[in-house]
Order: sequence, then structure tokens, then C-alpha cells
Amino acid sequence: MITDSKLAKQIIAKRIAKELKDGQLVNLGIGLPTLVTNYIPKGVHVTFQSENGMVGMGASPSQGEENRDIINAGGQFTTILDEGAFFDTAMSFTLIRGGHVDMTVLGALEVDQEGNLANWIVPGKMVPGMGGAMDLVVGAKKVIIAMQHTAKGIPKILKKCTLPLTAKAQVNLIVTELGVMEVTSKGLVLTEIHKDTTVEEVISLTDAELIISKNLIKMDA
Repeated sequence: MITDSKLAKQIIAKRIAKELKDGQLVNLGIGLPTLVTNYIPKGVHVTFQSENGMVGMGASPSQGEENRDIINAGGQFTTILDEGAFFDTAMSFTLIRGGHVDMTVLGALEVDQEGNLANWIVPGKMVPGMGGAMDLVVGAKKVIIAMQHTAKGIPKILKKCTLPLTAKAQVNLIVTELGVMEVTSKGLVLTEIHKDTTVEEVISLTDAELIISKNLIKMDA
């Protein structure tokens, strides 16, 4: 098990970046997903969208070069490319709800083997609601969940979500620091594992029933 949280997030972001395809419009959720901008493969040109009203979002700025007027949906400093543009929230969600986003990468509190997603907590907690995720998971053509495999050792990939759902059966791919899991009609298929783990460990840290791919490979991250 990878215990260094920073390293785990880097592994996840690097692996998800390999899912990027040339010419895509991609939305990145708050937190861990924003790290994907730092690992875009050479020769791949994608446009990143932030639902607070931006396309052409770039990588995180270097320390001391932050611009307080350029932030992502999570309120974190970001950059914008020369060809980027700013617009209001109505336009931003027109892109999302209109089916123009090719892929969204979101964090999660829980995901289950049916592709259900829970990324917010009950009222009164620190996270007030599901935010734009409820639109993204039904509007984007592909939904990838980026999250650490467990929360203090407690599985986050479940047979059934226990928290209120953000969306039902919309998740396509789950990427954690331990592996890559594809949501299929037959169940959750483990297709890749990190070099520093084993199938047995992944199974032990997952509540959901995993189908082990016959073509299981090591994660390239």
C-alpha cells in the first residue's frame, strides 16, 4: 500500500493524463483532478475547461507567479493559455449540459461497482453539496474518477454507495494509486495495478467485487 498521499496523487494524475486524446475538451474537478494538467503527454493537445467560466486552462503556476484573478473551480491558482477564454457560468454550463465536454475527471468520496458516484456529504458537513458534478457526470461523454483507494484504510470502492448519490451508473473508469478499474455491464474489471502492489492487496482494500482482467498489466505511472 502506498502511504505517501502526495505520491499517491501524483501516480493517479499521471495515469489519468494518459487517457487524454488530441483535440478533446476536458473538465477537471477540484482538488486532485487539477494535477492532470501537469502531466499532459507530449504531442497531445487538449483544451481544459473549468466550470467557473474558463477554457484553455493551463498548468499550476510556479510559486510567486500566481495571479489572483485566474483561479479554477476550487478556488486554486491556475494559468490560462494564450488561446484561452473567460466567460460566465451560464456559458460554462451550456458547454457541459450541451454534451460538448469529451471527458470529465472528478474526485469522489465513494464509488460502487455499478458506476454510482457519491462525491458530497449530508447537509451540515464541510462539503455543502455536489456542485457542478451533477451536471458533468451526465453531460460529459466519459467520466473518470480520480481518488485515493481508501480513506484511512477504509475502502472507498464499494458494492453499494452509502452516501447520497451524485449520479447513478455514470462512471466509466476509476483510477487510484493502486490500480485502474473499468465499469462494465458485468461489473468492475481490474485492468491495471501499480508495480508496488499486488492483486491480493487491491482486493483486500476494495469492498466491491473485482473481476480480474485476463490481460492485467502494470500501471504506466
